[in-house]
Amino acid sequence: MAPLTDDASFIIPTFAALMRIASLDVRERMLKAIHEAGFTAFQEQHFAIFAYPLPAGIRPADLARQNHISRQALNYLIAQLEDADYVMRRTPAGETRRLIYLTPKGHEVTEVMFACLRALEKEWSARVGEERFAIFVDVLREMTSDHLAP
Repeated sequence: MAPLTDDASFIIPTFAALMRIASLDVRERMLKAIHEAGFTAFQEQHFAIFAYPLPAGIRPADLARQNHISRQALNYLIAQLEDADYVMRRTPAGETRRLIYLTPKGHEVTEVMFACLRALEKEWSARVGEERFAIFVDVLREMTSDHLAP
């Protein structure tokens, strides 16, 4: 279906556009909270590693696949996060490959992220009502259930 006009400002955003806008807002708020907590080395692109599920002994190649980025790009991000002491690569006993883990400082970053998310959840719930927000979250869980870890 063609738009009625060539002016993009008149096109009603699709659900996908609305989800993207909401996601960008969430990431922007989390980044601000992370920086305000003193973790200034953390940058927007690092959310590729600090995303669900968090790295807890994952191979870099698997993490790259999960995030739809090249291994080279992922290794660059990992090196940045290692330099800032947010993640580490280590080889567990009996393994041959190095896996990615959060450091204690990395866990502190996730605590800031989750606190920000709890505050945002409370804000959005107050804005639209607890019942509507709960339905919204339930629908998101249902729509993403095939992609969530068991």
